[in-house]
Amino acid sequence: MLDKFLKYVKYDTQSDDKNEACPSTPGQIELAKVIVEDLKNLGIENAHVDENGYVYASIEGTVKNVPTIGFISHMDTALEITGKNVNPQIIESYEGGDIILNDKYKLREDEYPFLKELIGHKLVTTDGTTLLGADDKAGIAIIMEVAKFFIENRDLKFGDIKIGFTPDEEIGRGADLFDVEKFGADFAYTIDGGPVAELEYENFNAATAKIHIEGKSVHPGSAKNVLINALLLGQELNSMLPVNERPEYSEGYEGFFMLDEINGTSAEVDIVYLIRDFFTDSFNEKKKNLQNIVDFLNEKYGQRIELEIKDSYYNMKEKIKPCMEIVDLAKESIKKAGMDPIVKPIRGGTDGASLSYKGLPTPNLFTGGYNFHGRYELLSVDIMEKSFEVLKNIVQLNVEEGK
Repeated sequence: MLDKFLKYVKYDTQSDDKNEACPSTPGQIELAKVIVEDLKNLGIENAHVDENGYVYASIEGTVKNVPTIGFISHMDTALEITGKNVNPQIIESYEGGDIILNDKYKLREDEYPFLKELIGHKLVTTDGTTLLGADDKAGIAIIMEVAKFFIENRDLKFGDIKIGFTPDEEIGRGADLFDVEKFGADFAYTIDGGPVAELEYENFNAATAKIHIEGKSVHPGSAKNVLINALLLGQELNSMLPVNERPEYSEGYEGFFMLDEINGTSAEVDIVYLIRDFFTDSFNEKKKNLQNIVDFLNEKYGQRIELEIKDSYYNMKEKIKPCMEIVDLAKESIKKAGMDPIVKPIRGGTDGASLSYKGLPTPNLFTGGYNFHGRYELLSVDIMEKSFEVLKNIVQLNVEEGK
């Protein structure tokens, strides 16, 4: 698994939310082709990448009349920091304390207390100049190892296994062109989580708000009672949103508005907000609140703000509740691997959210990655191995449950 992971992170697969093509960047197709070749080398001849960059493969089971399981991970990496020229650093056995990434950056134990739980683990970190790509190339490597195991152990009893790798998950489009019918699974799991034993089947409802502000630009020397500074109007709008509903002040089931982008001049400004909430009523209330603020400022300044709000994905819980047996199967598999399941909401989203609404219920499981989307990202190889064990258990227990 580690060898596969180190191989895959060398490919720059950062997605691009400004490009409407699928996949949004050529590196994702490049990695997809490498993965397909690796799957074929395992003996999975039906592995292929389609015209949109989605990888599909399937392993025929040794028993029939049991539900077909799917395992899914995404190939792209996040936009916050570059995924080019990733140079992983391996710690064979973490002894505790701060982890030096380079002369400027380090993982401080007092800032990241979870490090104490990883003492003795083999870790992979960045060199401080890029993200690592554990989100979600760790998931890919784990699924590849599961595929290898069941290809090599056909004396075991297991049902059909479907494998899918998606592009552009980080920009909210990973499931858009995923062919659920072609995939052919009864249910699936994304392998896209973090710490050991975590299982998630709730996630944010998500929307993106794009705001364009047109100021009234004049020379500052003659600006009195004429100038309307778009930058200050944007600042005023932001000040009207509740301060306590920002990501840095929220946790658990609390939602937020995140100021994600702001670009412009005193003449024109473009702003992007991310709106997140677990509950439909309060999610809609957040969107209404932003609209009311824009309406108020338009009345005050003369129709200078345009607002577009677009929903991205919804809480998968509504689609998982009717089939909680797949959550129970994952819990049992985690217990069989010697752990207590940690069930918690995802303070984000996965492909599983959109796939669940497309008719493929898809909870999320852990990979062993931490600090996703930044230079402080790291991966525990020991927890990767636990994830691999859980997926094996799911496949085999599914036969018993199927009976």
